Amino acid sequence: MSDPVVADTVSDPVSDPVAVARAGDGLSLRGVTVLRGTNRVIPGLDLDVPLGQVTTILGPNGAGKSSTALAIAGLLRIAAGEITIGGTAIGNRRPDAIRAAGVSVVPEGRRLLTQLSVADNLRVSTYSLGKQAAVEGLEYTLSLFPELEKRWDVGGRLLSGGEQQMVVLAQALVSRPKILVVDELSLGLAPIVVKRLVPVLSQVAESGVGVLLIEQFAHVALALASTAYVLEGGEVRWSGQAAQLKDNPELLRSAYLLRN
Repeated sequence: MSDPVVADTVSDPVSDPVAVARAGDGLSLRGVTVLRGTNRVIPGLDLDVPLGQVTTILGPNGAGKSSTALAIAGLLRIAAGEITIGGTAIGNRRPDAIRAAGVSVVPEGRRLLTQLSVADNLRVSTYSLGKQAAVEGLEYTLSLFPELEKRWDVGGRLLSGGEQQMVVLAQALVSRPKILVVDELSLGLAPIVVKRLVPVLSQVAESGVGVLLIEQFAHVALALASTAYVLEGGEVRWSGQAAQLKDNPELLRSAYLLRN
């Protein structure tokens, strides 16, 4: 495997004042370190998720991608560094406080309450919202996933994998977050289902939400993203415009990506 260090291709957001402003309002990780036992799975990560665009994290298995998502969600403690949204620190806060701050995370594995119906799964996600916000949030998610209205009273365990993924995405979006983090959108799903879900993330980003997509299939992520980070061993080995990776297979290979 070739040398992963491609330092001269790292983007310089300081040259773009608009990008700086959008990044400042979005999600920022600075020097974030995550331990699992005594193993430092993320040794000091810097990452920005600006509002209004899709940012992707790519890399091989064990690169620290899911640990990053769990740390953002408050499900893994950070040992050092800071995580902020709009300049407000959210690192190591409770998951419900992080969600209230405007960050919704869809962890890997489609974690919905399978014993509850679609309707009840979504209503549970509105518990912290006011009555009007809950109504508007449900209307918004059903506009994104009209298929769910037809399955409204169906139990979660009876849904297809694609329908379950729609439910967990809807749960994350019902609160109208500023930042949406999605870990492995396409995992276990048929290509036709992925093709249905991908435009939703574009639509969400176009509405002003910052989307962080952690994805095993590079072609899916790079078709959506404006900015890409490649992790290996919990460290950024490459960052820059997603189009650079999409259009340059040699650069893609040199950045330690799996051959997707």
